[in-house]
Amino acid sequence: MLTRDTIATWFENLQDNICQSIAYTDGKAAFKEDQWQREGGGGGKTRILEQGNILEKAGVAFSAVHGETPASILQTLQLEPSGFFATGVSIVMHPINPMMPIIHMNVRYFEMTSGISWFGGGIDLTPHYVDIKDAQFFHQQLKQVCDKHDPTYYPKFKQWADDYFYIKHRKETRGIGGIFFDSSRPTNTKVKRIFLLLYRM
Repeated sequence: MLTRDTIATWFENLQDNICQSIAYTDGKAAFKEDQWQREGGGGGKTRILEQGNILEKAGVAFSAVHGETPASILQTLQLEPSGFFATGVSIVMHPINPMMPIIHMNVRYFEMTSGISWFGGGIDLTPHYVDIKDAQFFHQQLKQVCDKHDPTYYPKFKQWADDYFYIKHRKETRGIGGIFFDSSRPTNTKVKRIFLLLYRM
């Protein structure tokens, strides 16, 4: 059974696996961990790697927090006051080489005591200099993973990312985009599977 505790444990293990893979690949720097507690409930672990062989700086954060749902979320979802639980992992990596792109990724789970719950997440690249072949390869990999579960996922999630990362005042997108999804209910088995596979690409 998929519970918030099993999801949080999976996310915590995900942080461990990602940090081990990044440190091994970089081959020089190690992550330093800062454990923190949220005053309203819960906490997390933020890990930072700096001055590596490949990466100038990388951050991988895990959190599992709970408390009263913020008014802004209640207003957006048009819901009555309720408690919440949220957990997830987020990543930002800045390489030393300017020809390599900055990468962002996050996966998250949000649950309310009213019974509403969902998954969300995404991944995108922000290159300083765009390499068309690299950009095409990145999106091909995303599409392959999405297509394993539902051929409608990639175009839908890509458009969501394109809209999400569009900078209106500059009339351009941030980087080369990626995929983004939110409000995906955990009862959707296909969404659960793609959520679990995102970090393996």
